Amino acid sequence: MQFSITQGSITAMAADAIVVNLFEGVETPGGATAAVDAALNGSIRALIASGDFEGKAGTTALLYTDGRLPAPRVLLVGLGKADKFDMQAARKAAASAHKALAKLKGVKHYATIVHGAGAGGLEIEAAAQALAEGTLLAAYRVPLYKREAPEEGPGQCTVVEFDAERIARIERGLRRGEIIAAGVNLARDLSNEPPNVLYPVAMAQRAQAMAEQVGLQCTILGEDAMRELGMNILLAVSRGSAHEAQLVILEHAPAGTEHQAPLVLVGKGITFDTGGISIKPAERMEEMKHDMSGAAAVIGAMQAIAQLGLPRRVIGVAACVENMPDGNAYRPGDILTGMTGKTAEILSTDAEGRLILADALAYIARYEPKAVVDLATLTGAIGVALGPQAAGLFSNDDTLQEALMAASKRSGERLWPMPMWEEYKEAIQSDMAEVKNSGGRNSGVSTSAKFIEHFTEGYPWAHLDIASVAWTTAERDALTPKGATGYGVRLLVELAESL
Repeated sequence: MQFSITQGSITAMAADAIVVNLFEGVETPGGATAAVDAALNGSIRALIASGDFEGKAGTTALLYTDGRLPAPRVLLVGLGKADKFDMQAARKAAASAHKALAKLKGVKHYATIVHGAGAGGLEIEAAAQALAEGTLLAAYRVPLYKREAPEEGPGQCTVVEFDAERIARIERGLRRGEIIAAGVNLARDLSNEPPNVLYPVAMAQRAQAMAEQVGLQCTILGEDAMRELGMNILLAVSRGSAHEAQLVILEHAPAGTEHQAPLVLVGKGITFDTGGISIKPAERMEEMKHDMSGAAAVIGAMQAIAQLGLPRRVIGVAACVENMPDGNAYRPGDILTGMTGKTAEILSTDAEGRLILADALAYIARYEPKAVVDLATLTGAIGVALGPQAAGLFSNDDTLQEALMAASKRSGERLWPMPMWEEYKEAIQSDMAEVKNSGGRNSGVSTSAKFIEHFTEGYPWAHLDIASVAWTTAERDALTPKGATGYGVRLLVELAESL
């Protein structure tokens, strides 16, 4: 999808379609929508009066101009209630418009106004950013392994602005939105790839190629290097796989920030999870290719952070491992010693994400971080607690938790704070080791976070359990296609800017 911007009236655009909008409850449109309505002799007002279009969020109506405008089609998109309008609503409006037009074979180029920069109350640059993000997230297509060519939707979008003084700000917003959406779609691509294509070494190679393109420093540790560091908990998870584990370190350090205490982002990257010896049921096991979505989000966020040129030091770490059962695989009952010398008893080899995070979080202590955030598709229980509406947030630092909640609101990627009470430690106490990797079914989300916290080393830390939001088996809305969602990229970029 290519964006351009032009100054003028939407009514003068000779595109295949033009897009205008309407808030819920509005009976007489204003602004650009009113200009289009006038050119169509009141067709939009008639549509409203008939009750066939109410302006509800995400709804659309298609009108044909019959030569009364240069464009043959007008798409009206609903913005929802004005008092609830925000950047996420603007993203969804743009996404809904793109999805509707993509169903029309005759639309390859459309023109649109910026949603929400007038009555919606959004600053024009933020509204333009939301427009680009929503459009590009809706336009996403999964990597295909089919011989037939995919259907092509609209490939060009022209943003029309009447006020020449706002053009530069719209351009900045569009560019920012393009960069962030590209990071989200990179994370989606990685997570959607089949596990025979994207195994740990292949994932590390893609991260390295991206780093070279955008100017990130990239370091990759193989199993020999991790063994020398004593990362035996992470390596145990990898023992049953024919594919070597990789620890990918991506660093963004603009001039003058090289010695700054960094924000460190850590992602769980289980490229496929059979459950190991504690093997999963066969039904829906194919979805376990998405078990590296935390690492994918970190990689996508680091691409965006580099391209945006954020003026702070940020380090992204992707722990890439495959969890398979064979004669070398680790077992329930094993006791493992990690990089810090701390020990863990294994109750379930299917509770492997917290194990690779244990050593990854120990490794990043060398950077003396300002703050650390890990993302992991850790527990099925988080979906029982929160459903697909939010990820669970666990933290040992109130300031970091507040910063994440603020970033969540701005990015539209929801978080919900979960408890980290000291009593949860009791469930993971082991008779023979310091901790065990499963506290049982009760309070499973919080006991898993307590296990991870045990291996953090004196820095502000937050854990995001994204298992219920990282992928979906059906299209959730215009922004969220079937498959990988890319959850976390927008959130991490907002955090890196604001922290």
